[in-house]
Amino acid sequence: MTWRKSSSIKFRIALSSDAFLHYYRGSARSVIVRAEDGRRIQLPAANLRPFLLNDGINGEFELTLDENNKLLDIRRI
Repeated sequence: MTWRKSSSIKFRIALSSDAFLHYYRGSARSVIVRAEDGRRIQLPAANLRPFLLNDGINGEFELTLDENNKLLDIRRI
């Protein structure tokens, strides 16, 4: 069995529903956030859609990436 190394990145986001509308309509395709460790992370806005509520997207999240930095999972923490 081959084990693949994955890594996780934590970040916080506060994006109003009005602001996310630009992403939802497709006029902006990616969201840039600052990770807890200071890195700037760019991810497809579509990956945040499941977390959209009436007041927008707010909270702390964790990305899980594979060894090639491909997004495996995103979850609210």
